[in-house]
Amino acid sequence: MEKEIQRSITLRISRRGDRSNPTSHFTNGEGGFLSSGNFSSDYPSRIMWKHGFIRLVLVAAILWMLLILVVLLFHVWSCQSSYAFFSAICNKESKVYNVLNTWGFVAQQHRCPIPVANNPNKIVIPEGGTPDKIVKNLSYFMEDELVNNGSQPSPLFGGHQSWSQREESFKLNSSMKVHCGFMRGGGTEMDPMDIKYVNKCRFAVASGIFDGYDVPHQPSNMSDRSKKLFCFLMVVDEASLDFIKENATIREDSDGGLWVGMWRLVLLKHPPYDEPRRNGKVPKILTHRLFPQAQYSIWIDGKMELIVDPLLILERYLWRGKNTFAIAQHKHHRSIYEEADANKRRKRYARPLIDLHMKIYYYEGMEPWSLKKSTISDVPEGAVIIREHTALNNLFSCLWFNEVNLFTPRDQLSFGYVVDRLGGAFKFFMFPNCEYNSLFVLHPHTREHSSKVEWVKSLSEFKGSGSNMKESRGGLGLWTPYPGELDSVMLPQVVRTSKAG
Repeated sequence: MEKEIQRSITLRISRRGDRSNPTSHFTNGEGGFLSSGNFSSDYPSRIMWKHGFIRLVLVAAILWMLLILVVLLFHVWSCQSSYAFFSAICNKESKVYNVLNTWGFVAQQHRCPIPVANNPNKIVIPEGGTPDKIVKNLSYFMEDELVNNGSQPSPLFGGHQSWSQREESFKLNSSMKVHCGFMRGGGTEMDPMDIKYVNKCRFAVASGIFDGYDVPHQPSNMSDRSKKLFCFLMVVDEASLDFIKENATIREDSDGGLWVGMWRLVLLKHPPYDEPRRNGKVPKILTHRLFPQAQYSIWIDGKMELIVDPLLILERYLWRGKNTFAIAQHKHHRSIYEEADANKRRKRYARPLIDLHMKIYYYEGMEPWSLKKSTISDVPEGAVIIREHTALNNLFSCLWFNEVNLFTPRDQLSFGYVVDRLGGAFKFFMFPNCEYNSLFVLHPHTREHSSKVEWVKSLSEFKGSGSNMKESRGGLGLWTPYPGELDSVMLPQVVRTSKAG
């Protein structure tokens, strides 16, 4: 009996040991046994691998977030840096900027609500237009006068304006005759078919593409009223027309006109300048010459997509405040000398020629912008220009273009100078930059612009009168002896206090 009791106790202890024993056995698929020793050695390693992978993912995510933060902070710092290499990151046309923007590392443009009217159909268009009070009769030189030796110079689109003619053009009179491009034989011929079409346009949204740097971007949010009221005119040269034909759908109307969506293509044959950027200033600044019947125009650069109804734009920027000319304030700069310094850093034109341009302006009395001036800024963001084609506005556009024709193609350097020379007679509305960014969507160029003249560092690189580094048909004021002593002119010091726009 005692032996049976002992055997029962022994069996119970054995069973308890089996339950608590980590080395118990498991059957395999064939009815045999597998030792749990193999399982116990594999299981912890799998758990460790799983936990390690999770930690790795978390660490990678944290490092990625830190990298993004570092890049953003570096981008902000580089915009403030005085080093040209770092400040180039802020250049919106640079490859570095485009890569950062593609990765999502670049802060988006600052936009703000535009206080526009709600319904384009309810806008009342003023009748008659703004009366001309200062300049009542404006005409243009169409042919150059004979030079001193009696020979006729080769035709230039901008003409051979003398320094005395330039000085006289700033003296306001009720009747004036000035240079304003379009000299006979100087280039920029428009097809008679296009001339017939644009002469019907009273309201125009104009843009331009030169040397195939862009494709037309279709305006959006357009009302049916604006579609009927406005002509959407895209000015192109022959190289751009060929490029657009290869990369966009073009339709031809019954009159032979070419269209890309809403845009009517207007071809300008025989570009007047060597520099595509300078060619682009013709439709941009001389809109009233290309479209002489237009009473109102809105210019947008070719890389922009308009997203606000043009009737709302005219009501907001012209009619509501009884303005006749509106342009946005530059995001970063107010002084032309600060803008010139930024242009040199970003290699937008030959550095010594920008300096020469600014020396002429400083010699002629153009002071850096300060709070003492009556204007908000001397530097506009010129990619959007809204204007009524009054005689004074047309005169201003001619004088502005003449400066671009004579000096550098950087029109932002000349705008404030012409305003200053007109002594406050030219009134304009300069609106906040954040509203400017709310008018359109900015698209990148199809390729990066580059020309040899942008990389020139000294005047010695322009050797001889026939140097291929010089533009042959523009910027001639930089190579014509100036009637003043510029050697002693010291440009005002620029303290860089803003981002490189």
